Amino acid sequence: MSESPKVIANPGSTLGEALGALIESEVNRLIRPIAEDHGCVYVTAGRPNARTGQLTKLLLRDTAGNEFNIDAVVANQRMQPLVLIESKYIRYKKHNRDKGSWICTAHYSLRRSYPTIRKSIAVLAGSWSSSSKAMLNSFDVSIFEVGFGEIVRVLANYGIDFAWEEKERDRAMQAWTDWTKLSDREYSEIAQKLLAAIEPQLHQSLRATLSPDTPRQVQTVEVTIETNFGETRTYRFNALAEAIRFLESFDADLILIDDSGPPLWPPTDV
Repeated sequence: MSESPKVIANPGSTLGEALGALIESEVNRLIRPIAEDHGCVYVTAGRPNARTGQLTKLLLRDTAGNEFNIDAVVANQRMQPLVLIESKYIRYKKHNRDKGSWICTAHYSLRRSYPTIRKSIAVLAGSWSSSSKAMLNSFDVSIFEVGFGEIVRVLANYGIDFAWEEKERDRAMQAWTDWTKLSDREYSEIAQKLLAAIEPQLHQSLRATLSPDTPRQVQTVEVTIETNFGETRTYRFNALAEAIRFLESFDADLILIDDSGPPLWPPTDV
């Protein structure tokens, strides 16, 4: 007697998870050789569980004790992190803020906890809004994008209709059914085609970051001042000498005043 087919409660979400895992696996396949060519270690999981021997999540802890599950890390031979890597797929833009904000928060905190980190990389697949990408850029995250239209186009070549609307469960179920019929070779082909356009830029970015020939120099100096009221003043300078001159002439009575901060909105004339 044959087994009854497994009931999928949310075929669209299930297919999205499978696609996201496929893209993440391909990102690892593309980046690992570059890391190893530069004498680095490519890490995608934590240390094995002492009792079961199974791999654990790759958790990095910041100085406040918060733990963040990172998709992959390029580390040097001393296992100090150099590059943080995320692969995120979303179908609907309503999820942009959640996933985008998480990357910003996690990477910002970790880059201040691990001074060896040189770069944050995010491979964004699916429907990402311009505002979310702008937010990521403002946190110095390097973005490599695989658009939703490209995903639809590539999957269509394998007989998968990926352009359903959010409430069209029947079309999503059919897409999931068609997906499960593909071979491992076809999954591999899909992954390679989806990332083909960003592969050269991804390689170039990582090589430049890891190359010992890239000279190290001070690019920005940031001075942060906190008061006992919890107020924060941050000043950025293009050179160390500028920051030193600022500190030497620092006058708390002039700088730590309420008038120096922007308002919620411009004041109106009375």
